[in-house]
Amino acid sequence: MRKSTSFGKWNSMGHLSEKINAQGGPLLAEEHITAVPRSSQLNYETLKVTTQDNITTITMNRPKKKNALSLQMYKEIALALDEAARNDCVLTVLTGFGDYFSSGNDLTNSLKRVFETTEEKINTSFNPFRDLVSKVIDFPKPLIAVVNGPAVGVSVTILGLFDLVYATDRATFQTPFSKLALCPEACSSYTFPKIMGLAKATEVLVFNKILTAHDACNLGLVTEVFPDSSFQKEVWTKIKDYAKLPKNALAYSKQLIRNVEKEKLHAVCEKELELLHKIATSDEAINAVMQFFNKSKL
Repeated sequence: MRKSTSFGKWNSMGHLSEKINAQGGPLLAEEHITAVPRSSQLNYETLKVTTQDNITTITMNRPKKKNALSLQMYKEIALALDEAARNDCVLTVLTGFGDYFSSGNDLTNSLKRVFETTEEKINTSFNPFRDLVSKVIDFPKPLIAVVNGPAVGVSVTILGLFDLVYATDRATFQTPFSKLALCPEACSSYTFPKIMGLAKATEVLVFNKILTAHDACNLGLVTEVFPDSSFQKEVWTKIKDYAKLPKNALAYSKQLIRNVEKEKLHAVCEKELELLHKIATSDEAINAVMQFFNKSKL
């Protein structure tokens, strides 16, 4: 392999600022493989973050809560994505620890909004979500979801922004927004109709249809489904092979595919949040949240 001291670098915003070789093309970063997992330099309360074999893995780690996304987890995933955008990894993976990928938004977030009285406090509960979705939209490297179990709510809708989604055959995908008197988010009002067609997207997002992993794959939301018994082995073998490909070439190609719609996606996210802000504190939504918590206590 030809050695060079001038390689493409990631700037503070996570974008490539490439060096040019003698032939006029960008030089590709050398493959960097660590012998053992390298833990994140940041300390996370709700995540496990490691880098190994050119892959940064962000693992949601609240198994007792089925990896429900608390406000803290929203903030930490956003920080982990920032870290992954700047480091030497080729690919970034999001997965869950335990039986669930994620049970979605921690409804204590919703319960907290019920008792908020000021615009500032209400916005505080939405801002971590907005920030995370924006980070996913803007993420400069290939982003892969490894769905190790059931996914609910935002952990389903955000998958439309990922580059690849691999799922175990025991995974299910559910978006029960209407039951909670809420509306779609994470750009799913745009990405889902584009991925699976208007009628199917409506069935999933509006009428709470639960998809099996094979259903989700047939509709285009999931890239490939694996038997649960061999899921981890097969998925990570595939991802490690991908991570041996030239880093800059992968990033440039991903950005060519994704950047054309970034402005649209940001606008869709803001529109969804505007509506969520309006209806999340409505009597209908408050009653739905309270009924959920009353049922959970039975």
